[in-house]
Amino acid sequence: MALRVPQAGGPQLFKEGYKNLQGLEEVILRNIAATKEMSEITRTSFGPQGRNKMVVNHLGKLIVTSDAATIIRELEVVHPAAKLLVMASQQQEAEAGDGTNTVLIFGSELLQRAEPLLRMGLHPSEIARGYEAALVAALEGLETLATDSVGSWNNSNEVLKAVRSAVAAKQYGQEAGLSALVAEAVLAAMPAKDASRFNVDNVRVVKVLGGSLAQSRVVHGMVFPTAPVTSVRRAQCVRVAVFACAVDVGQTETKGTVLLHTAGDLLAYTKGEEAQMDAAMAELHEAGVGAIICGSGVGDLAIHCMNRYGMVAVRCPSKFELRRVCRVVGATPLARLGAPTPEEMGYCDEIITEEIGGDRVTVVRQCNDDRVRPAFAARVAASPLSTVVLRGATVNALDDAER
Repeated sequence: MALRVPQAGGPQLFKEGYKNLQGLEEVILRNIAATKEMSEITRTSFGPQGRNKMVVNHLGKLIVTSDAATIIRELEVVHPAAKLLVMASQQQEAEAGDGTNTVLIFGSELLQRAEPLLRMGLHPSEIARGYEAALVAALEGLETLATDSVGSWNNSNEVLKAVRSAVAAKQYGQEAGLSALVAEAVLAAMPAKDASRFNVDNVRVVKVLGGSLAQSRVVHGMVFPTAPVTSVRRAQCVRVAVFACAVDVGQTETKGTVLLHTAGDLLAYTKGEEAQMDAAMAELHEAGVGAIICGSGVGDLAIHCMNRYGMVAVRCPSKFELRRVCRVVGATPLARLGAPTPEEMGYCDEIITEEIGGDRVTVVRQCNDDRVRPAFAARVAASPLSTVVLRGATVNALDDAER
């Protein structure tokens, strides 16, 4: 008679602590309950009369908003089913910029309506096929429900019709003023020939604390929320050099000790650095550069040399803003300090410092007139950009208006 050897309970597929759930009660209904709880968080913030939520993120920052995209971005959702709903809402935000709360509520409602069908014994694949058939019928019906259409995207009144309803859902009562600002900024950045090639990134928002929302305005060009670092605050019809590196004397990676014997050694210690920086600024000046936009720090010695040669220097710490200003002026960002080639150089009609509510901002503007030199005309004309300067009494009000 053979000896029977007892077997183990089965192969260990997962790490210790994992749970394997299956069936209607354990999986499907729990997922539906999780999505329902997720939609209940943002449901009361839906529409123009939606209530604000106070969200404290993991950094301790307090955010007061009714925007569903901001709420779910700050929440750390860990449930897989609810996370899928959040990902769908984030994709809606990336594609259309609006309708995030609608996706959350509608998706959760579809799952809740499927719950009694599941209890009746229908298979989830059958319910999914039914929803797919309803999608086709709904898309056909939507085509017959249009009440108005935009005739021309180059007409401000036509654009205003499309913008007003979207803005009213977020800023009810302020939609008239904000819609006019958005329409003006969109028309300034709209391509003249093909409106379908409109780039949303060509419309920027800058927040200036103080005043009221009615004092907001549109600036045709790029606006930096800081003043130039040099004493020269204005330049017209200048060539522009854009540097992604610091405009300063290079620092060594290792430490060293300098031994000074006399007072003459102390006086001559920094003359080499001064001569090097002066030669670099003189080279830029001889190349015709009248303005410098830097993506990193600007040293005091460099500022002194720029003031002597009458150049404007603006610091732009954001690499994304640096890319946009390169599109505006038609320049190429340089990773080394030196004179750019004619192909790497940009052009700007006007760089001016303006005062808005006590804060100084720098405006880089292309006037699109006959002063544009032929060498830069093609690059400048291909990069329209406008900025909406928002005013508000509090930081939360500005953040909400920006969203």
